[in-house]
Parts: sequence; C-alpha cells; structure tokens
Amino acid sequence: MRFGITILPEYRWPEAAPRWRRAEELGFDHAWTYDHLTWSGLQDAPWFGTTPTLTAAALVTSTIKLGTFVTSPNFRHPLALTRDILAIDDVSNGRFLCGVGSGGSIDATIQGGEALSPRQKVDRFAEFVVLLDELLTTDHVDFKGEYFETRNGRTLPGCVQQPRVPFIMAANGPRSLKLATKYGAGWLTTGGESDDYESWLGSVAELSRRLDDVVEDRPFDRYLSVDSVHYCLSSAEAFEDVVGRAAELGFTDVITHWPRAEGVYAGSEDVLENVAADVIPRWR
Repeated sequence: MRFGITILPEYRWPEAAPRWRRAEELGFDHAWTYDHLTWSGLQDAPWFGTTPTLTAAALVTSTIKLGTFVTSPNFRHPLALTRDILAIDDVSNGRFLCGVGSGGSIDATIQGGEALSPRQKVDRFAEFVVLLDELLTTDHVDFKGEYFETRNGRTLPGCVQQPRVPFIMAANGPRSLKLATKYGAGWLTTGGESDDYESWLGSVAELSRRLDDVVEDRPFDRYLSVDSVHYCLSSAEAFEDVVGRAAELGFTDVITHWPRAEGVYAGSEDVLENVAADVIPRWR
C-alpha cells in the first residue's frame, strides 16, 4: 500500500510550505492539491492557484510525488495545460502525477456558459484526454474536435518522465473506465455518494468490480480517496480500518487530507503524526 495526502491550496505560502515539507518527512508517497477555481466545501475560504502551488511545493521537497486532484476540462485547455505540466514535471525532476477527471459542477459554469449533460461531459473528457496525451508526446499538433482545437501546437521540450507524465484518472461510468485503462497509469475514485460508511464502502467495492471488468486482470494502480463520508484521520484506528478495507478491495494507494483547524477535514496533526509513525509502516 502507498499513501497520499491532499493539502488544500488555502494557505499563504509561509504556512503552506512547512506542510508540504512535512508530508515528505512523514513518509507519504504522494501529495496532492485540488485543481478547482473554487470548491463547494470552502467557497468563502482563501484559495490559491494549483500549478503555482505545486511548482512551489516541488522546490521545497525532493522525493515525494506531487499531483493535481484533479484537473478537468472545466477551465483547462489541453495546450495551455501542457505548458503547466511540462514546467511542474521539469521543476520537480519527474515527480508530477496528473490527476484528471471530467469535472465537477461549480467549475463548470463559474466562467459562464451552460452546464453540460453527463453524456456531453464524458464526450468532452474523452477529447480532453486524447488531445492532452498527444500534446505531451508529440510536437506540432493539429487537432480539431467538438470542444478543443490546436493549430500547430508546439510542445517542446517534452516531459522529464517518458513518454509522458502519468495520468491518474478519476472515472466511475463504463466509458470513463475504459478511457482510464487505455490512457491512465492508475484509476482514482472517491466512491459513490453516501452518508453511511458501510454503504460508501459498498459503492467503492462496486466501482472496483466495474474496473475489474474493464482492466482484464492486468496490473493497474487503484487510488482511493478515503475521506468522502467521514474524516479518516479522526483517529489512528479509523484510518487503519479504512486502509484495511481498501486493501481487501485491491487498492494500491489511499489518499487522505491534511488536518484543518475547523470545518471540513477538521482534525489533529497529532493523529497525522501517529498514523505516519505507526500505521503507515505496518501497511508497507
């Protein structure tokens, strides 16, 4: 089992930098930040840009992988995003993970325009991933789709990681899961919507079975965001329980959130320290 932690982009850098450094010191394998213009849980909170945050995080760490949780087509064009990805991958010396998904509801309309239907969102996501893959592996890209276009898209110098940075793809439906297994190095899920822990675990199990039907028994990394129903760093015991459940379902990676002082993901950094010292080493 590998372990990740999400640090929300809400802190001014003198407060944020120690958290990113500490995530590495505690032995986490990967650290993430949300890639949204705003987030439904913290619309009135401070919020900073994702790619500058990850670039700065790369400069205060040296081994931990860094990722977007998750990038979507809601406000990203693949060509402009390619330049950001190339920069973070370069500055981090090949430690960048590109989490990608079809996009949530708030980012979808915050800059204007009509909300897409679920089918349209998947159509756009497929086009986004196909073009992003081509841009990260090819120079001089001409592409014209329904949602995106590039004319002689230039993409030098290419990624540090070859043939490109890994895509960790959020997907639940059949089309998105097929896309994830074709273009992704791993699959990411938050599970289904539920207010009950056991029901949520049931939804995670069902989604994992759907992936089994698509991936056809070949090795494929599976990432589970474990804080969807309740905050799993409420205690070391709660965290270890969800890690065990994830392992039983075949997940290779779990992702939690850095404890906040209040509100969503409120918790104690003492619990985080205990988990890093005692729980994580046992599951490795």
